[in-house]
Amino acid sequence: MDCLFCKIIAGEIPGDIVYEDDKVLAFNDINPVAPYHILVVPKKHYDSMIDINEEDMDIIAHIHKVINIIAKEKGFAEKGFRIINNCGSDGGQEVKHIHFHVLAGKKLPMYEKDAK
Repeated sequence: MDCLFCKIIAGEIPGDIVYEDDKVLAFNDINPVAPYHILVVPKKHYDSMIDINEEDMDIIAHIHKVINIIAKEKGFAEKGFRIINNCGSDGGQEVKHIHFHVLAGKKLPMYEKDAK
């Protein structure tokens, strides 16, 4: 498979790892848009949210549990943060491996100026 995130998970490409367990990997984004910009990805490959079958859907709850752990460990839980999951090309997904962006460390704008 030629998936960037699968290569990071496999250790073929280095990543600035923030958290890891048997189900997920979290690492700092290489092009951060906030002081904290962490990507949380399941180790099992799914192209997007649409590709997760009902039996595997518990991975989404686990990802959110991990995000809570990271937010508390990094110290931004109290002030707040944003979780973003882009799904498909129209949704802005660039890497075809489901991932959640966690943004924190500054006041984030409510909406993008070009969103219509």
